[in-house]
This record gives sequence, structure tokens and C-alpha cells, in this order.
Amino acid sequence: MSGTASAPDVDVIIIGAGAAGMMCALTAAQRGRSVVLLDHAKKLAEKIRISGGGRCNFTNLNSKPENYLSQNPHFCRSALARFTPQHFIAMLDKHGIGYHEKTLGQLFCNDGSEALIAMLKSECDTAGVRWCMQCEVLNIEQLNSPPDEAISHSAKLPTTAARSPVISQTGEKAGGSISSHFTLTTSRGQFRTYSLVIATGGLSIPKIGATPFGYQVAQQFDIPVTKLKPGLVPLSFHPLDWQPYSELAGISVDALVSYGKQSFRENLLFTHRGLSGPAILQISSYWEQHQPLHVNLLPDHDMQGLFAQHRGSRMLLSNFLAQYLPRRLADVWCGQMAENKPLNQYSEKALNGFAAKLLDWQITPTGTLGYNKAEVTCGGVDTHWLSSKTMQVNNVPGLYFIGEVVDVTGQLGGFNFQWAWASAYAAGQAV
Repeated sequence: MSGTASAPDVDVIIIGAGAAGMMCALTAAQRGRSVVLLDHAKKLAEKIRISGGGRCNFTNLNSKPENYLSQNPHFCRSALARFTPQHFIAMLDKHGIGYHEKTLGQLFCNDGSEALIAMLKSECDTAGVRWCMQCEVLNIEQLNSPPDEAISHSAKLPTTAARSPVISQTGEKAGGSISSHFTLTTSRGQFRTYSLVIATGGLSIPKIGATPFGYQVAQQFDIPVTKLKPGLVPLSFHPLDWQPYSELAGISVDALVSYGKQSFRENLLFTHRGLSGPAILQISSYWEQHQPLHVNLLPDHDMQGLFAQHRGSRMLLSNFLAQYLPRRLADVWCGQMAENKPLNQYSEKALNGFAAKLLDWQITPTGTLGYNKAEVTCGGVDTHWLSSKTMQVNNVPGLYFIGEVVDVTGQLGGFNFQWAWASAYAAGQAV
């Protein structure tokens, strides 16, 4: 395709051939739009491929707006209501792909993530989507109509992932051009389009190709990006502070982890560097630096009552706790919290203090393990600047942002894939 034509070569160009990009492409193509799907990666949909340990937790039956974080919390409602988990399940049924529910509404592919990738590719191919991989986008221009007249919002994009995006948390809306034509200069030639969809994801897992590209496009068009941070990520502690607990690496307990108004009860996993497991991954998206977490290690037990009941016992404190906690954890906890003596040698006040600490263990992480270990990126393109019905930028007609690049972040358990499908479908119906 050549950029010298008097009109765009294609109706829709989508940058990013991941979950959101493919869903948007097939949705638009099924409506009769001509669609080109560009991606810089060698392999298709690597993030789908590795998700859920290769099983792909592709949605959650309980998806609702409350499962998502955003500075604009109601933004996700429209898209989620119009494309539900049942809509995606119908696609799997059509292709004969089996799935199963694990816990808490999480659905996984029986045949692994490869089956889901093949399904999306097949739907795209059948609908006539044209693929362009590997393809690096070097420059995006927005042109007024007719296309050969004045150019606005023109900029060369960085060609490496090393350059950090410019992050803006506040700003007034800038006046946008009324143009509906875009020209893309790429490593595979020049493309022109009426509608440009950015589905390039966030910063999480750079080893499989994550870059700040989408945020740089937003910057080019003067669209704010909210604060970015790793989400669904293990938490770390200072090595000296954590040293007593590092020997517990691999031990998991059912715990209630809280930060602010958010609480999650799932497994908590001790690691050499800190804490992980579903409960920690969930709370990490809400946690803010230098703030304490509250951990209830025994949410099913009235420890104050149990201590009172056994106060006259000659059983060592560690042996008593080992009835409710893993043996090694009981030993380490006693070593950190108290001298290990028989219960009958402690005062009632001391035992009540132990009970309080078991039910509210306050710990302050030093940080996270970063984007390399994060499943998602919290924050993104400011949704106040987007249409909740179409994902189009309010004052840049023809420009859309979908999926993880947008400031909508799901909790653990298939919610982020459901946002990818739903936001992509909304844009695919509009482009």
C-alpha cells in the first residue's frame, strides 16, 4: 500500500496484535471494514500465550465494574455491559474449544492458550484482516481533508523501548484537529487510514516485547496519561528486614490481606525477597509506596478465645501455633514476636497481644519486583479524554485506545482479558 493515494488505503489500522488488537480487528472486519493489523513482535500474542501458566485465564464469570481500578471508575461500565463473558464463551463454543472454571469464576482453556490464539487468528483471517508482522511504526501523522493539505500532530516516534514515556497526571483538553486521515510511516512502508486504533498494551513483561509506545502516541496527541506503576506484582522487603522470613520461601497460607478499603482473602506465598501469591498480587495494584499492609494470618480463628481456652497449657507457643500455621512459619513467627515459652508462662495481656499480631500483622514493603514480574500496568491513557461507548479520543476523531494501554486495570482472575475483549469490541463496532 502506498501513502501517495488521494484517500486512505484502508478503513482501519490497529497497532498491536494482542488480545485487544485481534478482537478489535475481527470485530471491525466482520462489519465489512478493511483492516490492517500491525505488530512489532515476531510471535503473535505472547502475553496470551504465557498467561495462566499457559492455560489462559481468558475471562471471569463475575466480571463487573467493581473489579476494575481507574481514576474514572465508571468509564468501564458501558463496554463491559455490551460485551460480556458469555459473548466470548460463545466464540469458544463455536470453535469447539473446551474450558473449565477453577475458583471465583475464573475460566481457563482446556487445551491451553495456543487454542485461544489460533481461534482469534482464524476469526481475523476469515473476516479478511490483513497482517503486518514484524512491523515497526516510525511516524504517525494526522492529516486534514483533503489528505494532501496541512498536517497536524506529526511526530517521529522513538524506535526503542528504552525511552520512557512522558507522564502527565493533569492538564486541560487541547483543541483537536477535525481531520480523519492518518498516515503511518513504518518499517514495511507507508499506510493511510481513516481510523487508527492503539492496542499496544502497557509496560508489564518487557522481555516479551512490552514498550511505552501507546503512551508516546497519547503524548503526541496531547492526551494525558495517568500515573503508571506495576500491578498484580509480588512485593519486596529490605533484605535485612526480610532475612528471618526468607527461609520460608515456598510456604503458602490462606490469609486476608488489606490495604485501605480493599481486602483480598486468598493464598499468600512467602518468597526469598518478600511476598507473592494471589492475595498479594491483588493488593499490590492498590498498595502505595511506604504504606503498611495488614495481614490476617488466621482469618478463620478467634485466636484470643483460643489462647484464653489454653492459657494453662504447658504446650510451647510454637507448638500451639503449629496447629493452625505451617510448622516453619510458626517457629519463625515466634522467633520474631516472642520468646518461645509454654502458654502457662505468658500473661493474659501477652497472649492477647500475640492474638492481635496474628490477626493484624502489619508489614511495610519497600517496593515491588517491577514490570518484569508484573502481570499488568496500572494507570494509562486518561479515560476522561475517551468516549466510554467507542474508545475514541473525544477531540481527535478517528483515534482510539483500547486494552491495557487505557487507565482501566482489572483485578487478578481473568478480568484484564475481559476488559481487552470488551474495549476492543466497543471500538470495533465504531471504527
